[in-house]
Amino acid sequence: MRPAHLALAVLVAAVWGVNFTVIEIGLGHFPPLLFSALRFLVAALPAVFLVGRPKVAWKWIVAVGLTLGVAKFGLLFVGMDQGMPAGLSSLVLQIQSVFTAAVAFAVLGERPTRLRLLGMAVALAGIGVAAVDEGTSGPLGAFALVVAAAACWGVSNVLTRRASPPDPLNFMVWVSTVPVLPLLGLSLLTEGPSRDLAALRALDWQGAGTVVYVAWVTTVFGFGAWGWLLRRHPASTVAPFSLLVPVFGMSSAALFLGEPVSVLRWCAAALLVGGVALTSLAPARTAPAPTPSVVHLVDLPTSGGSRTGS
Repeated sequence: MRPAHLALAVLVAAVWGVNFTVIEIGLGHFPPLLFSALRFLVAALPAVFLVGRPKVAWKWIVAVGLTLGVAKFGLLFVGMDQGMPAGLSSLVLQIQSVFTAAVAFAVLGERPTRLRLLGMAVALAGIGVAAVDEGTSGPLGAFALVVAAAACWGVSNVLTRRASPPDPLNFMVWVSTVPVLPLLGLSLLTEGPSRDLAALRALDWQGAGTVVYVAWVTTVFGFGAWGWLLRRHPASTVAPFSLLVPVFGMSSAALFLGEPVSVLRWCAAALLVGGVALTSLAPARTAPAPTPSVVHLVDLPTSGGSRTGS
């Protein structure tokens, strides 16, 4: 990989890691579900008019939009709003690689190798250590919501593999159109129209900046640059850079939000990143005799097979 491409891969990982700190700041301006809806609205407009027509069937766009946009990001934003630290959230979400491997086994017939199973066990041990650390300093309910968000991310990864979009940026922009109305509806039902209106009326430059960052910088730039790298380098070369996301996530949260990083959290980080590396980079075995509905598609770019940032 050329030095400029190497720098771009690190930059994307940094953008995705810092995103968790920006989300934490944004949650001080918006209710979580409204914030998530605004993220996808701004990511979709005006990009949806610039990327051309969808290049995969609408059933895949809707399915990924609901599992990734509504479920994954809805749970993540609510979990962080209820007290899950930004740095720890960036770390815990990496368990999505284990959920991706499990769902891929059930749906695509990809039987994990012993090395991948070892990686899954190590990553789960990291989650256990992180849960112990969070149990002594924060709400376990919020921790569970972020783990559930990682599970939804794993499902959306496998759906994306089945969709096999030829243009990742086109796919992500169209996927971003799906969650807007469901998230707005859920926000009105659970957060209340008065709270939503108060947040919008009090909108300032900092609040607007967080929406722009999570929408355009994280989604449009990050996803576009990642797809650009994947068109020029093998996925096995690009994917390991996603392991830097929790490093930037925890560092930026400590630097800008003053979040402490305990010894237990560092141990959890070492176990999770190591386990995710084994799970992501170890090859999977495909079932010897798949049914006609099961197809083997190319691996997705980020750790555990994800095509998206945070």
